[in-house]
Amino acid sequence: MDFQQTKTLYDNHILPTYARQEVCFVRGEGSYLYDAEGRKYLDFSSGLGAVSIGHAHPQWVKAVAEQAGTLAHTSNLYYTEPGGLLAQRLCELSGLDKVFFSNSGAEANEGLIKAARKYSEDKYGKGRHTIVTLNRSFHGRTHTTLAATGQEVFHQHFQPLTPGFVHTDANDIGALKALGDGICAVLLEPVQGEGGVYPLDEDYVKAVAGLCSERDWLLLFDEVQTGVGRCGRWFGYQLFGVLPDGMSFAKGIAGGFPLGGFILGEKLCGTLTAGMHGSTYGGNPLACAAALAVLDVLSGVAGDVERKGQLLRDGLSGFEVRGRGLMVAVAAGGDPKACIPKLLERGLVALTAGSDAVRLLPPLTVSGAELEEGLRILREVLS
Repeated sequence: MDFQQTKTLYDNHILPTYARQEVCFVRGEGSYLYDAEGRKYLDFSSGLGAVSIGHAHPQWVKAVAEQAGTLAHTSNLYYTEPGGLLAQRLCELSGLDKVFFSNSGAEANEGLIKAARKYSEDKYGKGRHTIVTLNRSFHGRTHTTLAATGQEVFHQHFQPLTPGFVHTDANDIGALKALGDGICAVLLEPVQGEGGVYPLDEDYVKAVAGLCSERDWLLLFDEVQTGVGRCGRWFGYQLFGVLPDGMSFAKGIAGGFPLGGFILGEKLCGTLTAGMHGSTYGGNPLACAAALAVLDVLSGVAGDVERKGQLLRDGLSGFEVRGRGLMVAVAAGGDPKACIPKLLERGLVALTAGSDAVRLLPPLTVSGAELEEGLRILREVLS
């Protein structure tokens, strides 16, 4: 089919919940995508950060094909080897203790919220259930994760939202200290991605960790976008030298295959028992095999992510730039949504960040030459 035929199918049969760009991608290879007319695009979006090792990486393709031909799904009523091996790897990389697998980042955050509230009820009884998140945060589009999200624009039309969340400004420890009773946890993104790619200050994160320890609040991190090497460490909280009680992950973990989950530390490990949480597809063998291949590939490049990110930021000197690792935003000088089609016309796929910036999430395997190619296009459009 050509582009117009595919677009007609979408127009006729898919809900219009996305403002899609006028392109239909049919193939990907490494850091590049190809459309229905054969045109080549440099992908600095990575499928919203999910395609962490680029498109059709041979090691990933081999792992997925072999697993698909062996065992794709059984449900979580049984044991499978890929799930056990992946959980072990994630615990080793995170320093935490037990994993739950889901399909997406929103589901991962829902589970983390459930674990936090269950822990607090077990220890303190009902009423101590409020979770603190930050203004400009983004935690998902389910009803409860919308409530957790500290951006009013996402709350419109869906009231009343799930109760039990309060929002304070990032990097304002005084506002956090001033909160009263009823708090059970603080949930942070190490870098606020959808909110504009704003990294948290290290001193603030350490102060939050200290306050959580003092008041027996749980320290939780949303690593859906920042995790799996994106910020130059396996997980973003490792930038700050703190260890949380729990964290969520998704996006880049399986290289574009749907997989998410959360990992709990020792304090929370006994909180959720049989029957209290579940996911039919979560952690199926196919997804876990894909993720194991991603971690194998990234073990050779994860340490180089910060250097590549610095090349990207340095190449945009003269513009307002923010971010960590290969999670970068550059001020658009106006509405960033107007920049995206212009970049696409020149062969660069990018995203927006908040209300003022273009967001760049290239594959973590991106080469220096590919970074230069993307920078050339960015400078042309942004200038």
